[in-house]
Amino acid sequence: MVIAVVDGQGGGIGRAVVEKIKAAMPAAHVIGLGTNSVATGQMLRAGADDGATGENAIVHNMQHVDIVVGVIGILNANSMMGELTPAMASAIGGSHTYKVLLPINRCHIHVVSVEDVPLGKHIDHAIEAIRRYIEKQE
Repeated sequence: MVIAVVDGQGGGIGRAVVEKIKAAMPAAHVIGLGTNSVATGQMLRAGADDGATGENAIVHNMQHVDIVVGVIGILNANSMMGELTPAMASAIGGSHTYKVLLPINRCHIHVVSVEDVPLGKHIDHAIEAIRRYIEKQE
């Protein structure tokens, strides 16, 4: 299973997601896809097997991964203070890849009927969703 983690800005959320994926599923191949080099570097330091930066890297890799993980804003053009381009959002949203989205109420998106829990708990829920998906595929 190839899992892409998409993040931008400082890369802190992507770093936390990569760390938890690698701890829970060491055999998973994780690609850190950053909208900028700082975010990519954070994910690589957290244990991502590969990393790539920018619009073309994200657009290209959506055709080659099994799962993509990120905040819900990765589906929204110009989110992350403009770092996530319309082409990136279109590639992610239009991909047949299984998407695991963290319900972070930023980027002018408010997700209703979601528990108001710390980010770490949302990441734990994402890891469990990934694990269930992988088990169904095997």
